[in-house]
Amino acid sequence: MPPDARPSDAETQTHFGFERVKLGDKQERVDDVFHKVASRYDLMNDLMSAGLHRLWKDTLVARLKPPRHRPFAHLDVAGGTGDVAFRVREAGGRQTRVTVLDINGDMLAVGRDRAEQRGLDGLDFIEANAEELPLPDAAFDGYTIAFGIRNVPRVDQALAEAFRVLKRGGRFLCLEFSAVDVPVLDRLYDAYSFNVIPAIGRLVTGDAQPYRYLVESIREFPNPERFRAMIGSAGFARASYERLTGGVVCIHSGWKL
Repeated sequence: MPPDARPSDAETQTHFGFERVKLGDKQERVDDVFHKVASRYDLMNDLMSAGLHRLWKDTLVARLKPPRHRPFAHLDVAGGTGDVAFRVREAGGRQTRVTVLDINGDMLAVGRDRAEQRGLDGLDFIEANAEELPLPDAAFDGYTIAFGIRNVPRVDQALAEAFRVLKRGGRFLCLEFSAVDVPVLDRLYDAYSFNVIPAIGRLVTGDAQPYRYLVESIREFPNPERFRAMIGSAGFARASYERLTGGVVCIHSGWKL
């Protein structure tokens, strides 16, 4: 197809939860969701996952294994409130430097406040888009994105940017919700997701709609095999995934060789 014949963002359709929207409109709508939930985001994560998100993030950082005795530059994307970044900084040594990048300024403000309260240094906060990282080539040893990739309008573009900014030998790790693969648990998970989570959101934040979107967006995200193939297509070697908690979440991995 000639370049001038490609559909524009105004013509191309994508998903926003179960709703079909113009590709160019998705980012603004996602931003609106996270502006609404920023101040209660971590509390809601605890309530929605019964605290399991903490164990999943611990496992993610354990797979990363930031070194304690040499410099390590890490990029955490869609990590505004700092949950993963703080873990990486604390797991690594004094020479570990973590850049927290998020497109949503409200989420970043929460992360900066939390870092200050904890007295954590070695952190930089940048407001930017995962699809267009304002960062140099081959600048980072590690890249993580937790529960954020499914909110990116152009996932393939974000993966290409992740590959670009990693050094050779650098590792890409993505923690994301997935399809439960355990009989009975899958039905219980669906019932909980579609009925309980929006109700908790309404109770805690006064608005169920952002949490309805977040639940629906999980169902629209590619299954683990398809996403593994996307990671490989972006140039990563040894693309793989690890299911946790019966497949509720997966840790996806790839290496830049």
